[in-house]
Amino acid sequence: MRGIGLLFFASGVVYVTLGMLLGIHMGIAQDFTLSPAHAHLNLVGFVTMALSGLFYQVTPRAAASPLARVHFVLATLGVWTMVPGIALAVTGQGEGLAIAGSLVTLAGMLVFLANLVLNALKARDGGVPKVA
Repeated sequence: MRGIGLLFFASGVVYVTLGMLLGIHMGIAQDFTLSPAHAHLNLVGFVTMALSGLFYQVTPRAAASPLARVHFVLATLGVWTMVPGIALAVTGQGEGLAIAGSLVTLAGMLVFLANLVLNALKARDGGVPKVA
């Protein structure tokens, strides 16, 4: 694995490691206030990033698109803002960062969808999207 696929996958591994550490900390402290942040770190941080990395690894055309890099930047910024934002929100310190991070994460997923439609689904015979 290399390139954008590796960046996504390696980022996901870092995020799930952080999510595990947060989960262990919550368990030791018996304080599960940050469970929503923990869940989003694992789901958006690991699952979404790792699956995106695998997708780009098996879809070179989409990986070579500039949209893949935009997707990575937005997805990364989304995790970096949404997860701490959720932690702030559940501890009563405001929801603004969680909202902003959610919107950035959504923007990243829309870029991913555009990349999927524009590159990955195109057939070799004329650029018409394949229908299973």
